[in-house]
Amino acid sequence: MTSTRAETATALEGADLRHALQVAELWLEANREALNAINVYPVPDGDTGTNMLLTLRAANAALPESGGVGVISKALADAALLGARGNSGVILSQMLRGFADGLEGVETLGPAELRAALSTASDDAYGAVPEPVEGTMLTVMR
Repeated sequence: MTSTRAETATALEGADLRHALQVAELWLEANREALNAINVYPVPDGDTGTNMLLTLRAANAALPESGGVGVISKALADAALLGARGNSGVILSQMLRGFADGLEGVETLGPAELRAALSTASDDAYGAVPEPVEGTMLTVMR
C-alpha cells in the first residue's frame, strides 16, 4: 500500500492550506443553517453561519494559485476583511488576520507554527471586540 502525502506529511505547504480552506468553506456551506440556528448574541438574527460562509467564500476566491503558507494566509486575511459580512464575518476576518500575522514569512506549517498562529488568531479576534462575551464564536476560537 502506497502512502499519500497527507498520511506522511509533518508540515503543510501552501497548497495544503489552500485545500484545507476550500474544505472549510464546504463545511460551512453544509452546516450554515445549524450555525444560524444557534446565533443568539448579540442579536438573535440567525445569520452567523451565512455571514461566516460568505466571508470565507470571498477570501478563498482571492487566494493565489501558489505560495507558502505565509503568502496564502496573508491573501486570505486581506480578502476576508474586504469581504466580511456581518459581525461574525468581521470577527472571522480578524481571526484570520491574527493567523496570517503568526505565519508571516513562513513557508510550511508544522505543529509549532500552527500553535503560534492559532494563539495570535485568538488574541487578535478578542482584541477586535470592545466587550468580548464568553459563549460566543470567540470562545470557540480560543
